[in-house]
Amino acid sequence: MKKSTYIKPILTLSLLILPIVIFSEIYKKEEKRPNFLFVLVDDQSPFDLKIYDSESILETPNIDKLAKDGMVFESARHMGSMSGAVCSPSRHMIMSGRTLWHLPLRNKRSQNSNNPTNLEIQTIGAIFNRSGYKTMRTCKKGNSYSAANEQFTVINDATKRGATEERGSAWHANKVLNYLNDRDNNQETDPFFIYFGFSHPHDARNGTPELLAKYGAVNHTDKSSVPPVNTKQPPLQENYLSAHPFFHGHPNLRDEERVSGVWKKRDEQTIRNELGREYACSENIDIQLGKVLKKLDKMGELDNTYIIYTSDHGIAIGRHGLMGKQNLYEHTWRVPFIIKGPGIKARKRVEGNIYLLDILPTICDLAGIEVPDTAEGTSFKPVLKGEKNSARDVMYGVYCGGSKPGIRCVKKGDWKLIKYDLMDGKIRETQLFNLSKNPNEYLPEHHKSRKLETNLADNPEYADKLAEMEALLLEQMKNNDDPYQLWNQI
Repeated sequence: MKKSTYIKPILTLSLLILPIVIFSEIYKKEEKRPNFLFVLVDDQSPFDLKIYDSESILETPNIDKLAKDGMVFESARHMGSMSGAVCSPSRHMIMSGRTLWHLPLRNKRSQNSNNPTNLEIQTIGAIFNRSGYKTMRTCKKGNSYSAANEQFTVINDATKRGATEERGSAWHANKVLNYLNDRDNNQETDPFFIYFGFSHPHDARNGTPELLAKYGAVNHTDKSSVPPVNTKQPPLQENYLSAHPFFHGHPNLRDEERVSGVWKKRDEQTIRNELGREYACSENIDIQLGKVLKKLDKMGELDNTYIIYTSDHGIAIGRHGLMGKQNLYEHTWRVPFIIKGPGIKARKRVEGNIYLLDILPTICDLAGIEVPDTAEGTSFKPVLKGEKNSARDVMYGVYCGGSKPGIRCVKKGDWKLIKYDLMDGKIRETQLFNLSKNPNEYLPEHHKSRKLETNLADNPEYADKLAEMEALLLEQMKNNDDPYQLWNQI
């Protein structure tokens, strides 16, 4: 009798305690906050990668696996630039979540009167620090938002565009690996935000000897000659031209005139060699990224980490007869964008329609952090969760780093309009593309035979569509406080 008398209370107590223990363990798991690895490369067109162009010969197995295990955005873009250094406003937008004409830049025209003071304390590093995250950053120096960069706790910034471990992309990777090793050794449990930036594949594209050889490229230094032909070099892009049909509107633009190894040349040999150099640098980035992903896996942190891979903007390298990032064609206005992490379905491709300035509100949303009032971007968490296919319907783009007003574009659905108002009105051009039928934005100079594979702006059959897109562009310019007007806008 005594035995059974004692068993009942113990059994009852156990039954009461067991759910509490189970609930406590579940609660602990739910409380574990996600980590973030934000990977930003410098000057990379999405079409360099196989995941956007199946014909590309660039090998990036780690990036490919990220895409396989996560979500690929078809339409991710930087909003644009009022400077020839396109990377600068792009990186300001990433860090602050603010639109182009509301950035704290020195150019007075780029500072709206409602620009907040002390904006740097509402940028990524500061926000995540205040929210209990450990923050670390490595990236290039210069052409960036220095006040925001300084908010990270651990900072290792330097421009590394060489071909060795110490002078190239491996330097950035080693800084991240050192940080993770320290975290591992110290048994750190707080969540982390790592800003993993590279200085490549921005020129000078000095790849490692092994990877240059793989892509048949050389670091050409003689302005009076062209680099040698090599069958291993990447083929020319489908929309390659030996010259752009009209002047791009930025006199003495460095990217179009002074890139080492190219200069003003646009011949096939020069461009194929430069693509080889670009690919060599991009594959090295992939190798370095692989090392960090392997370390996260070994630490048991990979599955609880959101990994974002993107670029500050695209790049031309021969497409449309251009070299740089100072244009609004798809190869340059678009950026690669891949995200993998908790709750994101694998093998998923979405339209997206996101700007880089949407990153800040989105990562705050994913981390359970209140989005600062200063951010003007849109969280695309609903896209990541499969609730929506895109964040917005209309995309607006700017380039006016040279002559003003410059270049503007707008995209809605399959249709895209680009307008050029350059050199004090001497160059005024309009381009209208149907991107579903003409994704490469072929011009008459490409000599394509299909009806829609050209600029449709002068085709009377599409006059109504042109008028619709013109009105939409003007609306977007007003909505985004664009300080300029084009020649035919009222």
